[in-house]
Amino acid sequence: MPGKHQHFQEPEVGCCGKYFLFGFNIVFWVLGALFLAIGLWAWGEKGVLSNISALTDLGGLDPVWLFVVVGGVMSVLGFAGCIGALRENTFLLKFFSVFLGLIFFLELATGILAFVFKDWIRDQLNLFINNNVKAYRDDIDLQNLIDFAQEYWSCCGARGPNDWNLNIYFNCTDLNPSRERCGVPFSCCVRDPAEDVLNTQCGYDVRLKLVRGELEQQGFIHTKGCVGQFEKWLQDNLIVVAGVFMGIALLQIFGICLAQNLVSDIKAVKANWSKWNDDFENHWLTPTISEVLSTVGPQQNSLIGVPGPAPPSRHVFFGLGGLYPEPTFKNW
Repeated sequence: MPGKHQHFQEPEVGCCGKYFLFGFNIVFWVLGALFLAIGLWAWGEKGVLSNISALTDLGGLDPVWLFVVVGGVMSVLGFAGCIGALRENTFLLKFFSVFLGLIFFLELATGILAFVFKDWIRDQLNLFINNNVKAYRDDIDLQNLIDFAQEYWSCCGARGPNDWNLNIYFNCTDLNPSRERCGVPFSCCVRDPAEDVLNTQCGYDVRLKLVRGELEQQGFIHTKGCVGQFEKWLQDNLIVVAGVFMGIALLQIFGICLAQNLVSDIKAVKANWSKWNDDFENHWLTPTISEVLSTVGPQQNSLIGVPGPAPPSRHVFFGLGGLYPEPTFKNW
């Protein structure tokens, strides 16, 4: 309508999404670097960094691996998301979203497979725990992890206390010279609430005494296996565990959506710049017939009795590649 002007909003990169993604990833990046530093420090204290072969010598799981792997993944993701959002780098943002998407689908596939193949997972968990029982005294971090699990879930061994026969220090063979022979770690013992000082020798000879009938099984050590206790704990805390995994999954999906939205905004702005630059070049740098005729000098126009126009003034315009002067043409 006359008297009214239409305003078209040009595409732009949303500041809220950009800086929210930047802030989210800088926290992620710092936490990952902290985990990685803790893992490397723990390896340095154990002499692993000076003897890399020690990583393969351990028969069980070194818990430091969890800090190193998780910290490394978090650091890489945090760096890509943080720098990609700050510098509006589409390659880093795509790498961030694809990597995060792969992690999400791996978690989803693991959950589905664990639900479908429950018996196989139970057998693998038994095997995993027994392998770590064998290496109980080989690594202090692994020892602390097993003790924590047995105390927290009130269990002993994978299926029961006799699994400790797999460990060379606790087995009941006559050739075993260890003082811990036919015993269990202190974390298998039933704690007395009245005790102020932890008795780390409470498991000595306990399985031998149980065989002789000198002790009551239920009142002195935990007799249930950690696999069964872990399954029971999952069933009792299913809502909490599901809520935690759902929260992690939603954070991952939210991060992927933010990154992809930012990539779309950046592409739209670049496309708009390219279109504007093409229009600018077509309009200003390619002369039309009328522009050519308007630049005909006074000498030629005087032949037909038409005074020539004054030479066009030069102006400067901004373009994507820098400053563009208005084109001028020599008189014909």
